[in-house]
Amino acid sequence: MTLIFAHRGYSVSYPENTMKAFREAEKVGAEGLEIDVQLSKDGQVVVIHDEKVDRTTNGKGFVKDLTYKELRNLDASYENKTFLKKERIPSLEEVLEWLTSNEIICNIELKNGIFPYEGMEEKIVELVRRYGLSDRIIFSSFNHYSIIYCYRLAPEIEIAPLIVEGLYMPWVYAKSIRAKSIQPKYIAAPNEVIIKSMENGIDVRPYTVNKEAEMRRLFDVGCSGFITDDPAKAIRIRKQYKK
Repeated sequence: MTLIFAHRGYSVSYPENTMKAFREAEKVGAEGLEIDVQLSKDGQVVVIHDEKVDRTTNGKGFVKDLTYKELRNLDASYENKTFLKKERIPSLEEVLEWLTSNEIICNIELKNGIFPYEGMEEKIVELVRRYGLSDRIIFSSFNHYSIIYCYRLAPEIEIAPLIVEGLYMPWVYAKSIRAKSIQPKYIAAPNEVIIKSMENGIDVRPYTVNKEAEMRRLFDVGCSGFITDDPAKAIRIRKQYKK
């Protein structure tokens, strides 16, 4: 079965990277979540995509320049006036604690391509182990040095390089860094690459797949999974295929 990963949660309908978006993704039946992590000024692992808070909250400035308390005071649902209470930027710990109550797989993307966030790998490995979730976590990043370091710290936790352009024989590269999967941009994942990677024991989870035609292509080829802003749509289409 092609697994559905909710990109920053059910982000087409709810504020991205919030507990609300994660819970709603679970409700519609997504098997996985894709979340992004960075470090606050005082070293807390927080769940937010952009290096700045400006786009997704009512605040301004870089995540790295704000304390955890300052980040928690921001409203991540400020653009949605129908919300009765404000959604906060979650800590990774809050997400992991919630994951212990369900069976969801969580892809944690390390957002350390622009700012290095020294010590982030150690912090997330320690948290994942503390909550006993090593078998349900995937570490991904465009910073492949970072996930290779994660593998060295915690070889029991899966790593998946994010790939933005066509990579020649990506299954060979994946095996060379001990990755069990790859996460290419969907346009960099033609059918033959998906099939060959899977034949070589490497799972493929393209991102960010929102168009029905692309979803159907991936279902048709039996892709391992994909990452989408609209998990409800993906699950609705998947139901039309035989298990």
